[in-house]
Amino acid sequence: MRDEDIGQFQQSIRGRLITQSDADYDEARALYNGMIDKRPLLIARCANVADVIASVNFGRDNGLLIAIRGGGHNGPGLGSVDDGLVIDLSTMTGVRVDPANRTVRAGAGCVTGDVDHATHAFGLAIPFGIVSTTGVAGLTLSGGHGYLSRQYGLAADNLIEADVVLADGTFVMASESENADLLWALRGGGGNFGVVTSFLFRAHPASKVYGGPIFWELEDAAGIMRWYRDFQTKAPNDFYVFLGLQTVPPGDPFPKEHWGKKIVVLLISHNGVAAEAEKAVNAMRAELPNPIIDFAGPMPYPALQALFDGLYPKGLQWYWKGDFVKTLPDAAIEVHLEHIAKVPSAISAMHLYPIDGAVHRRKQDATAWNCRDATWSMVIVGVDSDPAKAPALKKWAKDYWEAVHPFDLGGAYPNFMMDDEGEARLAATYGDNYKRLAAMKAKFDPANLFRVNHNIRPS
Repeated sequence: MRDEDIGQFQQSIRGRLITQSDADYDEARALYNGMIDKRPLLIARCANVADVIASVNFGRDNGLLIAIRGGGHNGPGLGSVDDGLVIDLSTMTGVRVDPANRTVRAGAGCVTGDVDHATHAFGLAIPFGIVSTTGVAGLTLSGGHGYLSRQYGLAADNLIEADVVLADGTFVMASESENADLLWALRGGGGNFGVVTSFLFRAHPASKVYGGPIFWELEDAAGIMRWYRDFQTKAPNDFYVFLGLQTVPPGDPFPKEHWGKKIVVLLISHNGVAAEAEKAVNAMRAELPNPIIDFAGPMPYPALQALFDGLYPKGLQWYWKGDFVKTLPDAAIEVHLEHIAKVPSAISAMHLYPIDGAVHRRKQDATAWNCRDATWSMVIVGVDSDPAKAPALKKWAKDYWEAVHPFDLGGAYPNFMMDDEGEARLAATYGDNYKRLAAMKAKFDPANLFRVNHNIRPS
């Protein structure tokens, strides 16, 4: 590409254009997943919507492969691309809360912690994920589930409207009354349809929750998993518990005598009246064996959201495998315990996240997110700081998934999928909605300009 063209592009945007010759290029291109190393030709760090329009037009007109980066948390590294253009939205982090109407406008570069901080002042929250460094854009566009999902639905269910730059460079709003088909596709269909520059969400009451992790020895795991599958069917929607099989991390605040132990953990979030929440959690405690660690108690919702941030900084080696899970039979529990016994690092894990309650109250075709009858979203993550362990992390996660997948549904939460899953897996994820999504792709991005994603090809 000619220096003259690059210079004209820089002059056309307010933000900064980072090239391979810039001193901070390596820092700017670094991904959350350190297992993935990509070298884009250009990184356009957009300051506003006009910059996004200019970047889309430049990339399209110059035949560049385009990747969109929001919060930059994407597991398979789809926020970057080799030898192409990264449209970086990370500085577009404005948040405006309307407490009277309980709505929140968030820029596409926000991470969930940005929004949690702004909404908490008004006793409100949006049902995002479980890590405050997760990008709002990627999380929402693939559905978005977390601590408040049983009570208030997915992040995508609470998306009211979005501002979008389409592949031809036009700017549109997607809402129930304007481009409603585009809004439908954005509610779970990923980054296939355009560059979303801001989101308008519906917010809900959430201030202080009774939450935190409770750990048991792995020898208690089978009984706790059987208890958990029964508990899930009768728990009120404001009582959210996800289950993990993992290891006690070797460091504070965990007691040293338990460092490195393989454990089963229940991570609790009860967003009810304080006295009732404590009573409900205590009743749960009474049904279970004595734990080795119990950190559950009253805490601000943003604090709960940030509990894992220190364990998972940017740059670790990650390999993800996911599934939607409807039932948890004894035979599946045996497989889980067999493979967690071989966990390759202190921060590798398997988690089961509830996606029932309010998530089930919408019809299968109400949004692009199709799986409205699963009980959990499962993720298996091989994680470590040492690049030399990357092959072992991948092998463990793949072996684990292959063993347990026969008990699960065909698809998975897209944010728990790497980029080697294949079209059939994506079709299983979207089910009967897949054909409609392909038609929406043909309408809004017929040339498949936005294909650095879990790609839905135009029909």
